[in-house]
Amino acid sequence: MTFENTNVKLADLSVDVSYGYTASANAQKVGPKFLRITDIQGGVVDWDEVPYCEIDARKFAKNKLSEGDIVVARTGNSTGENYLYAYSDEAVFASYLIRFRISPELANPYFVWLQMRGQRWWNYVAGSKSGSAQAGANAKVLGQFEFFLPERKIQDDVAQIFFGINEKIKLNTQTNQTLEQIAQAIFKSWFVDFEPVKAKMAVLNSLSPRERVGVRAKEQAELAAMSAISAAGHGSPNAASAGRAGAAKDETALKQLQAEQPDAYTELAQTAALFPAAMVDSELGEIPEGWEVTKTEQLAEKIAMGPFGSNIKVSTFVDSGIPIISGHHLKEALATEGNHNFITEEHSRKLKNSCVTRGDIIFTHAGNIGQVSLIPENTTYEKYVISQRQFYLRTNRKKASPYFLVFFFRSTYGQHILLSNASQVGVPSIARPSSHLKSIELIKPSFELMEKFELVCRSLLNGIVSNRIESQELGNLRDTLLPKLLSGELTIPNTEEA
Repeated sequence: MTFENTNVKLADLSVDVSYGYTASANAQKVGPKFLRITDIQGGVVDWDEVPYCEIDARKFAKNKLSEGDIVVARTGNSTGENYLYAYSDEAVFASYLIRFRISPELANPYFVWLQMRGQRWWNYVAGSKSGSAQAGANAKVLGQFEFFLPERKIQDDVAQIFFGINEKIKLNTQTNQTLEQIAQAIFKSWFVDFEPVKAKMAVLNSLSPRERVGVRAKEQAELAAMSAISAAGHGSPNAASAGRAGAAKDETALKQLQAEQPDAYTELAQTAALFPAAMVDSELGEIPEGWEVTKTEQLAEKIAMGPFGSNIKVSTFVDSGIPIISGHHLKEALATEGNHNFITEEHSRKLKNSCVTRGDIIFTHAGNIGQVSLIPENTTYEKYVISQRQFYLRTNRKKASPYFLVFFFRSTYGQHILLSNASQVGVPSIARPSSHLKSIELIKPSFELMEKFELVCRSLLNGIVSNRIESQELGNLRDTLLPKLLSGELTIPNTEEA
């Protein structure tokens, strides 16, 4: 059987079309991964966030996903959202997903999936939805989606081109996750575990009282702190250079760093000098000497809520203007851009208390509570307005760094204290979010050390912004080329004939 160079229906290429498995998701590893509608975002799945489920052998065999399977959401606002399975661990799919298992003998599964990421697919889905309460589409309806299937070589060539683009976007996303994890690791080492302070203390405590007052003791303590800082994530603006010196785990490595890369060594030494060499008691337990316990409001210039629900409605949206920040922009330390709704400039002036700008920290207090993101300094827009589920903190830049605060509230302890008065009844929410945020106590290091941490973060997070820009450009290229290649407006040169 062949369908090449003709119009073909999705179901005709599928050797299996089936609905998924009904079960309760479990955060514990009680069985295979359990892929749900909510795990698929823009054709991408973060498998680290996908839960597990219990399932017996017979049902597992029936619902197990194989490479090249296409799963499609069949209900709600996500109807039509889809994902091409390419994951190494075992997984099954949930009941609100439909699996189309494409025969690799009839078509290239990746090429077929590309058809389901274009506007023709979304138009088809929009016209196929039924049901007033929870609109959706069934397998029979979705299987009737029709598209042109060129000869196999063209399928494979197109798939290869767009696989390369998508893989680069995926790599950028993974790199950004790593960069943020490094920044979080540095924050934890410096401001939670106090590793540079404890490294200095360990050296001094190993010496006799007489030895501790000598110049050599101070030098050894500083070297120990430098080693701890480097090992925590290569915490200097010249992080890559420091890392190549072997993370400076001992005095020999530090001397090598000093000889080969004196600027990186100097930066590391300057950072180490900002940490004290002793701990003192406080109401939050032992803290580094010279640091203090303070409240968030003492570090903030302003803390304010988003507008009331009646102030921003769908009817007030316009095609361009002042972008609205929503929960899907707040998944990472740096708020993302794109997929905004907009209101007019005039409307935003009426909501001036809910308008935010670069350097502000945005929190979610209802729904997906606990989200915390910083608006980057190199954003497209000068001003944003937050939704009714958000509130924000504008840092007093004479007292603190917004980078320090955003990573504090994204840390394990910061999340714990932020959500300490959260209610899970109905829509999850933080009670009295503004006053709660103002009253949160935290350990405040010296302003100079916060500035140093900000400098380190800028180096890391600027890389995230650069990768985002590249991914956006690649995505635009993909979305521009794909319909032209599929329609035949553009063709791929036949390299074999050339």
